[in-house]
Amino acid sequence: MVKTMLFIYGTLKSGQQGNDLLAGQEFLRPVQTIPIYRLYSLGWHPGLVLDRGSGLAVRGELWSVDERTLAKLDEYEGVPHWYTRDFVGIADLVGDVQAYFFNGPVPADAPSGDQWPLPA
Repeated sequence: MVKTMLFIYGTLKSGQQGNDLLAGQEFLRPVQTIPIYRLYSLGWHPGLVLDRGSGLAVRGELWSVDERTLAKLDEYEGVPHWYTRDFVGIADLVGDVQAYFFNGPVPADAPSGDQWPLPA
């Protein structure tokens, strides 16, 4: 069975409302990206974007998911319209890891940071 390593940073993380979609999948470990990304608050969920100029090391989780679960997650994330799934750079890890990137304009006043939920 084909597995995909997936960087999870928002509503799919352990303890968050969408984590049940990862039932039966393998949690590998906490990880962080290389510092060229940023999380923006888009209301009740975050959006990951590439930010080479002032990026941060975004904190999240590394999961190994099967094809069936990946298809469910793509639907949940609204791929390819609301989010796209693409490769992401993870610190201290060599290998192909994918993440969901926000695929729209980020509001100018959207708070941002390196973890979800954003610190108060």
